[in-house]
Amino acid sequence: MGTHANVHIEKIEDVKIAIVVSRFNEEITNALLDGALNEFDTFGIARDQINVYYVPGAMELAVVAKECASNDVDAVVCLGAVIRGDTPHFEYVSNTSALSIAGVASATGVPCIFGVLTVDNESQARERIGGAQGHKGNEAAQSAIETISTLREVRDGKKKSKTSMTGFVG
Repeated sequence: MGTHANVHIEKIEDVKIAIVVSRFNEEITNALLDGALNEFDTFGIARDQINVYYVPGAMELAVVAKECASNDVDAVVCLGAVIRGDTPHFEYVSNTSALSIAGVASATGVPCIFGVLTVDNESQARERIGGAQGHKGNEAAQSAIETISTLREVRDGKKKSKTSMTGFVG
């Protein structure tokens, strides 16, 4: 499970979030979405500050994320679930979606959070939506919040106080 810094965002009421959700493996992705929305609630981001868009599968996440990133959002959270089958299709979909989403973030400068589960079976997916492995929907929202906060610090010329020159937290 990932760890996230305790962050504070000034003008939280101005934050705009887009969430792009794959409908493939819908029971899993709906749980990821619920976790992300609940986590944004805890940070004080209202539901009217969040737009949710649905796509058929993980391969379509990046193109909609790119359009969202072009439309004045602070972050895009991409949610999906790719479960290994009997063919190499899993590798193509998981790798391509990961690289494509990262490419959108690099090209636009807008955080595009990779909240796509890439698991061997449905049991592993369930462990990651509130089971033994935490909740990856919550973690995706936390990543978005922390990245928005860090980008605002960089853009405002502020310096994080707990990071040394080596990148280790002091």
